[in-house]
Amino acid sequence: MDKKKIIVGLSGGVDSSVTAYLLKEQGYDVIGVTMVNFRDGNAGEKIAGDARNVADFLGIPHHVVDFCSQFKETVIDYFTKEYFSGRTPNPCVVCNRYIKWKAMMEQGEKLGAQYIATGHYAQVAELPNGRFSLKCSVTAAKDQTYALYGLTQEQLSRTVMPLGAYTKDQIREIAGKIELPVAEKPDSMEICFIPDQDYVGYIEKTTGIHVPKGNYVNQAGEILGQHKGIIHYTIGQRKGLNLAMGRPVFVTEIRPETNEVVIGENEDVFAKTLRCSQLNAMAVPAFKSGMEVFAKIRYNHKGAPAVIKSVDDDSLLLEFEEPQRAVTPGQAVVFYHDDYVLGGGIIDGPVRE
Repeated sequence: MDKKKIIVGLSGGVDSSVTAYLLKEQGYDVIGVTMVNFRDGNAGEKIAGDARNVADFLGIPHHVVDFCSQFKETVIDYFTKEYFSGRTPNPCVVCNRYIKWKAMMEQGEKLGAQYIATGHYAQVAELPNGRFSLKCSVTAAKDQTYALYGLTQEQLSRTVMPLGAYTKDQIREIAGKIELPVAEKPDSMEICFIPDQDYVGYIEKTTGIHVPKGNYVNQAGEILGQHKGIIHYTIGQRKGLNLAMGRPVFVTEIRPETNEVVIGENEDVFAKTLRCSQLNAMAVPAFKSGMEVFAKIRYNHKGAPAVIKSVDDDSLLLEFEEPQRAVTPGQAVVFYHDDYVLGGGIIDGPVRE
């Protein structure tokens, strides 16, 4: 294989387009690949069309690959199942490892390219211990390492992420300077396959299941009122409860087996310890008891010091120095040390004394 040949995941956005440009400038033989993962009106065609225009502008070959069936089975079905289970999933984590990287690497093999590149704001690093890890982007506001913690050593060893060394403003500046056709295109936000962000409507439409109403209960099990269906709620939620309690109250637990949403006070939303599973070690070969980490429990969490208390086959107990708000089952917890990703897992839930 030609080491200089590289596949770039081209979404038609500014970030992936500038990625392709930068790599071409560095002398790589760049091939643009656009994955169509879902069909929502003409959204897929619009993405592919924008990406094709960018490829033509840059003078690189462009391929469009249909991954709709794999995306539905791996990401959408997972997303809906998690919500029905009373959890709040992060579909990007699953998509990155099992769709984007897996699919891109397979496509690279077909096209004779050993390496792949994406427009993520993160940096790939080979460590002195011989392992590959992700280093945080130079701009904390755009850092995307959290959703990439699940990547394998094989995937990382063949990945290039040039944007991790730039700020978003610098990328916009480059796009404008070279007059990219998508230079002014706004950033995509939130979950790509639900453009209107109506999760409940999307889940009910996709599955054909209308989620039943149930009871709000307090910690003692007393009924406080009726909720709209468990997929409407997440841990720590205050708005939209429609409960006249005379004070702010919050969702502290979701019980799918009894179709109950547990309501409590603000302090009830905090937990110092959590259990997580589906582990992926990145910068280290394995997690060990006593390991001190800096942990993030959701994408926009600023992170906090914690220590790994115990490790089982595929789960561990993590204890924070200070209680953290809204430890949410289904979200990822990602461990850092000095801006490098140690790895992470999926939160099973808080562990309260």
